Amino acid sequence: MSRAILRVPSNAKPGEIISVKTLIQHKMESGFRYTTTGQSVPRDIVTTLVATWDGEEIYACDLSPAIAANPFVAFTTRAVKTGTLRVTWTGDNGFSFSEEARITVA
Repeated sequence: MSRAILRVPSNAKPGEIISVKTLIQHKMESGFRYTTTGQSVPRDIVTTLVATWDGEEIYACDLSPAIAANPFVAFTTRAVKTGTLRVTWTGDNGFSFSEEARITVA
């Protein structure tokens, strides 16, 4: 089971640049390792991260097997209107996890 941290300011001024920081607990198994018995460890990574503000995409990135376990992603965006920022991670084997935060712009 995954757990995520999403850090954003709860309040912002109109037009202010805000920082979004997010971390998800995920083992990020690359698929390139082998067990002590020589069997391949199956790949299991987070492949995409998408951030939306009230349903409108504001940031997206693709992740690869080279990303470390528990990936941390930070980006900035402009606070335009009060709304909900939602970050969704998707990956191998049907993995999907979302976290959201409400931001008041006034």
